[in-house]
Amino acid sequence: MDHPRVRVRFAPSPTGFLHIGGLRTALYNELLAKQQGGDFILRVEDTDRERFVEGGIENVCQSLRDCGVEPNEGVWLDGNGAIVERGDAGPYIQSKRKKLHSAYAQRLIKMNKAYYCFCTTERLQKLRQDMHAAGKPTMYDGKCRDLLANEAQKRVDEGEHHVIRLKLPKKGKIKIWDIIRDDIDFDWVFIDDQIIIKSDGYPTYHLAATCDDHDMKISHVIRGEEWLPSTPKHLFIYEAFGWTPPKFAHLPLLLNSDHSKLSKRQGDVAVTDYLAKGYLPEVLINFVALLGWNPTADQEIYTHDDLISLFDLAKVNKSGAVFNLEKLNWMNEHYLRKIPEERYFELTLPFIEGKTGDREFAERCLRLVRDRIQKPSEVEKLTAYFFEDQFDFSKVRLPWKTQTQKKAYARLQSICEPIKNADDALFRTSVSLETFIKKLIDQNGWSNGDTLWPLRVALSGREKSPTPFELLWVYGKKRSLKRLHDAIMSLSTSMTDDGNPFILPS
Repeated sequence: MDHPRVRVRFAPSPTGFLHIGGLRTALYNELLAKQQGGDFILRVEDTDRERFVEGGIENVCQSLRDCGVEPNEGVWLDGNGAIVERGDAGPYIQSKRKKLHSAYAQRLIKMNKAYYCFCTTERLQKLRQDMHAAGKPTMYDGKCRDLLANEAQKRVDEGEHHVIRLKLPKKGKIKIWDIIRDDIDFDWVFIDDQIIIKSDGYPTYHLAATCDDHDMKISHVIRGEEWLPSTPKHLFIYEAFGWTPPKFAHLPLLLNSDHSKLSKRQGDVAVTDYLAKGYLPEVLINFVALLGWNPTADQEIYTHDDLISLFDLAKVNKSGAVFNLEKLNWMNEHYLRKIPEERYFELTLPFIEGKTGDREFAERCLRLVRDRIQKPSEVEKLTAYFFEDQFDFSKVRLPWKTQTQKKAYARLQSICEPIKNADDALFRTSVSLETFIKKLIDQNGWSNGDTLWPLRVALSGREKSPTPFELLWVYGKKRSLKRLHDAIMSLSTSMTDDGNPFILPS
């Protein structure tokens, strides 16, 4: 029968962390389910016990939760962080369905759609080596394929080491329709008799995922393109049981900038790595959604709700999507400028905690660099000089161009008194301070360069920094006067007797 309700699943293996590509797969499943008013199921495929990592399920769930991609059915974490299963189609942890899978495998054997295979590991290794040496595809040669049923059963009953394989056709073709890729033809002669039950009794992905998708009434299977060559095997199982298959959509690979497959060898691939570096969850969602798909040609920024309303599987690209870190940084920078100020402080304050007990001062520092950062962690470096007790002015030039040390000294002295006498209200904005300083320059007939350069370097301790007006605003009156006093003292000890420019060594 057809599937009247959209039901999709994200079915990761708990191998330690959620891959950024896994986040995209989960997101696309969620977008379709929410758009169509259907169900988004989280199922854990843990039947490969050799790859199982303790805590892997929790990591997947927490990473999805942190990014706001939450299933309404299946495996999840309760308020205490414990694994729970929600819904009526469970168990949703695949290893708990082992008996069900074994029963399905036995039914396939009885229908002559699967068979016991007793080949040893050593034989199979030699077979692969021989085929490789002969330039042939490394496939199982079907040695056990035509064993008599009673003979095979007797060997199983006697405890002989065995697996169960699908008995796939060896001639003809199968046509697959994919939402993203349209029609694809596969020749059966090139498709191996897949193992569906391993020697440890656990099912492989091919049997477990297919049967579980049927049992859970999955309407759409959205997964990575690496599973595309396996789809004929899965459809074979559907046909054997007389089941209606789901619609398939195989997503393009995620690629490094050199178009190699995205892997940890060339950088971070775990969602937790990106969150820890300060990439916002909503940025990751926006970014990964556009890896291979974009609903419009002239827009890059979308909310989660936007993505839900605009999502269209048929418009996902067939070709691989390059993971562009520059674009991710740009997007994070954009979001950091747009989020509410309190959330910005929540994200950035931890990086300067302990440097000052003055919350108001810390917030002014953070406001100043807000338009200069791509990740919250960058505020630590950009604001470091604000928290230094004293600057080493021997490493910078305080006078402007040909301005002498004495003149720079006198200019800073002349600025200090008006600042000292200014009303505290003047320091509420950098704009009011700019007006004040520029009026002072006009009234005294000073030049901008001879005034603003030494003022800015005195306040920042560096030759490249924000404007002196911004620095005065961040520091406030008391801190600003302390910085100016330090610079004046530094100039007084380095001036020559004749008042000529004092040239610092390069």
